[in-house]
Amino acid sequence: MRVLFLSRRFFPAISGMSVYAVNLLRQLVAAGHDVTMVSQYRGDPAGTRVYGGGLPPEVPGVRVIGRRSLGEEAFAEPGGADFERDVDDMVQTVLAEHAREPFDVLHAQYGYPNGWAVLLAAQKIGVPTVVSIQGGDGHWVGSCCETHRQAMLRVLNHADRLLIGCDSFAQEVVERLGVSRDRFTIVPGAVEVERFHPAPGHVPGQAADPVRLFYHGRVDRRKGALDFLDALAILREQSVPFAATISGIGPDLDACVARDAELGLGTRFSGYADYDAAPALYRAADVFVSPTYAEGFSNTVLEAMASGLASVSCDAVGVRDCLRHEENGLLSQPGDVPALAENLRRIITDAPLRARLAGNALEECRRTYSWDAVGRQIMGIYEEVRGTAPDTGFDPVLPVSECRFRAAPHLL
Repeated sequence: MRVLFLSRRFFPAISGMSVYAVNLLRQLVAAGHDVTMVSQYRGDPAGTRVYGGGLPPEVPGVRVIGRRSLGEEAFAEPGGADFERDVDDMVQTVLAEHAREPFDVLHAQYGYPNGWAVLLAAQKIGVPTVVSIQGGDGHWVGSCCETHRQAMLRVLNHADRLLIGCDSFAQEVVERLGVSRDRFTIVPGAVEVERFHPAPGHVPGQAADPVRLFYHGRVDRRKGALDFLDALAILREQSVPFAATISGIGPDLDACVARDAELGLGTRFSGYADYDAAPALYRAADVFVSPTYAEGFSNTVLEAMASGLASVSCDAVGVRDCLRHEENGLLSQPGDVPALAENLRRIITDAPLRARLAGNALEECRRTYSWDAVGRQIMGIYEEVRGTAPDTGFDPVLPVSECRFRAAPHLL
């Protein structure tokens, strides 16, 4: 089968979705499919610094095409970011590749702008579409303006298959955008357990002195990065010892560095870490901390589980589906810094609790979140739609409205 995979941000961009994409691509290649990936990237200094930028690297067995998102880079110009220009570039790239050798299925990662791009391409070439709905699609894309709300509604109502990571996230999309729950197929996150695993001889829950707390991913206040620092300040006031590392880059890295200096915490900011470096970072930690406000499905939590770490996170969309309070992690409400600090205090000072949570999480991860199973499920969906006529009964012209993200695109 010939598959077009349209990624919003691929490596070197730091994102759980980059990780998700590369693992799916590897599964498709291993199954013998002919895969082309098109991925846009930021090439300007601002976008590169915040998200990681530059051409996507090669993926063995995959035709990789990088397209610079020049429209998004125009955010400082009159009128702001030109998302429409980037959508048109994606569509034209897909059409050119299809003309070179026809595709059987178009799979977009993110509803907007990628899902909208494959729907527009499908109108022209008659190839069925699969769209993976990701974090921003449910949490905030479409709440920004009527243009993007209408784009999301057309994707949600006219993609031939909609994939989503978990039930809590599906319910959020249903409630916010009014689409039928029946439109979604749950395809959970997955993790490479061969890559992410405890160090040899490691016993789940064992820890250094002081206990090493680890935040990894996009450094973003919506991921709880600032809340983490404020919770550490409470631990310092309580004389609870810890060592803390924040790994990654993101829109709030400068704010976090400034907050850490203001509080005198001494947090280590380790900067950009590519996917190959991540397993060693987890194995150099004792507790994973993800005080996120919402996820599509948390890949970093799965990586931490597979690495034998105890996790402290939030009872948030996309987290509660894999972590359960007191069973395989500790959860507080998003934004509740005192409760986050109390969970951190408990995980640091109670070694038996830490061991129980880490052991339960590791066992569940090995049993449930296999890339082999997830890859088979997605390939089965491709087979279901292959050869069918796409749903093209939508208006390809969106209304034009002002949008706050034209001045600050923030992953749109």
